[in-house]
Amino acid sequence: MTRMEIGTVQRLSERLGKCVKVGQMELALFRLSDGRIYALENRCPHKGGDLSQGIVSGEFVFCPLHDWKISIKDGKVQAPDHGCVKTYKVEIGNGKIYIQL
Repeated sequence: MTRMEIGTVQRLSERLGKCVKVGQMELALFRLSDGRIYALENRCPHKGGDLSQGIVSGEFVFCPLHDWKISIKDGKVQAPDHGCVKTYKVEIGNGKIYIQL
């Protein structure tokens, strides 16, 4: 696996998504109110909605297109909908955010 720096904690607002491009990929980063940071594929499995623009509630993001509820922790779409988005392991060091690819 490759560890890649993708930004700083200071530049990531709480409960607001941020889109980060890594090569050809787009990731959605989320910083929860308790400080935990998660990274997932920035594409809803339903119609490709930009998850970084979704509304964050607890440990879930709601797709801005059709309101699908997706777990920020594991990428699973919540019932009655179904599907999954890829998640990436996040590490924090010296105020910097790293992901495992």
